[in-house]
Amino acid sequence: MFLPRSLRAAATAALLASFAAAQTSTDCNPTQTTCDADPALGMAIDVDFTQGEVNSFTASGGTPTYGSDGVTFTISKSGDAPQLNSVFYIMFGKVDITLKCASGTGIVTSVVLQSDDLDEIDMEFLGVDNSQVQLMYFGKGQRATDPLVYAAAPNNQDEFVTYSVDWTSERIVWSVGGTDVRVLEASTYPDYYPQTPMQLKFGIWAGGDPSNSEGTISWAGGSTDYSQGPFSAAVQKVEVTDYSTGSKYSYGDMSGTWESIKSDGGEINANAGQAATVTTVSGSTSTGSSNFPGSGISGGSSTSVSSVDAIPSGWRMTSSGKIVPNSSTAGPLTTSSSPASSASPSSQPGAAAGGEETITTWDGQGFLTTMTVASGWATASKSYDDQGFPVSTSAPEAPPLAAANPNSRAGSKTAVSGGARSASATPCGLWLQLAAPLVLFLAGMIAI
Repeated sequence: MFLPRSLRAAATAALLASFAAAQTSTDCNPTQTTCDADPALGMAIDVDFTQGEVNSFTASGGTPTYGSDGVTFTISKSGDAPQLNSVFYIMFGKVDITLKCASGTGIVTSVVLQSDDLDEIDMEFLGVDNSQVQLMYFGKGQRATDPLVYAAAPNNQDEFVTYSVDWTSERIVWSVGGTDVRVLEASTYPDYYPQTPMQLKFGIWAGGDPSNSEGTISWAGGSTDYSQGPFSAAVQKVEVTDYSTGSKYSYGDMSGTWESIKSDGGEINANAGQAATVTTVSGSTSTGSSNFPGSGISGGSSTSVSSVDAIPSGWRMTSSGKIVPNSSTAGPLTTSSSPASSASPSSQPGAAAGGEETITTWDGQGFLTTMTVASGWATASKSYDDQGFPVSTSAPEAPPLAAANPNSRAGSKTAVSGGARSASATPCGLWLQLAAPLVLFLAGMIAI
């Protein structure tokens, strides 16, 4: 009854590919104008990608694949830049990511925390270097005097290693395999210290692509020869802890300071006590000032911006990173999109002719579903069974007209999950329909 993985991946990539465009720019900078609040994680999650995809991360720049190694990102040609982007933000916190990096000239594996006002914390692994990681940070898109440190990261292309970023209002600690390799105190360069809500992004990109600047190509180790590919990196798991709580984070003013950040329904730094106390670091490090780019995971194609709103009443984030309904009475968890142009409503993608509309919603298993439905159906009263599927004792007044996904078929999760289904549409209901004639026949034989 699960939506096939290939269809889930396609829906996720197509509908929530938005965050790729916000790598070195931002669609709304809260230090310049008033912006929407960011959906908060407000808890800790432990995502095991060897068990498949989760809907708290969305794909962009390509289509990651899932298997025994977890989630794999592959570059086969110019323009490929596959990555996963969290649909949530953290306001101080810790990220542990178990990763095997990609090899190849010009290929870069990146782990990035980035905010709407371009605060940023990076870990960059070059495909020409199997022994080091570059650790960077930026404040409001600007670099300090010495933002870059090289740290030992042996065999990063040959084995899975856990890399960590522990970020508080006072310091940032980068770790490799459990060893702290860099500490940045907030007091060192306070004007450049990252301190606003961050989104997590990770994947690979071709810094050596000929479309990049000579400086970026040189930093990445040289020009990428795609005939030597494909080039792949894999992430087994990621653990994320938010040191603040609440459902949304917003900027109280345009200062870009952490003290100005507000939490809806929670508290900034409420979980700060979970941060470790670090006084010294070990491991081999050196500073650098090479011509590195302003942000990792560049080069992906831009799309219209889509985002997941704060989790509404009746839904919750699980500790494994899935957004699921709390109960059978949960309403649909929908996405909101910024239109690509100012076209009239009748010409927008979500407004089909004849009183129809295309909607995006989450199914009962926590995966995205796209449907074409009669106008007003999405806001009609609905109820859900104990598996999270919409149910109805009678036909709905405005049923779905067609599944928007061309790969959907009768009887599939894609075709069923978006609309109300009667009891006869359930596996149990179908079994009863098929068994009824046999039961009547046997009863007749016994009577004879």
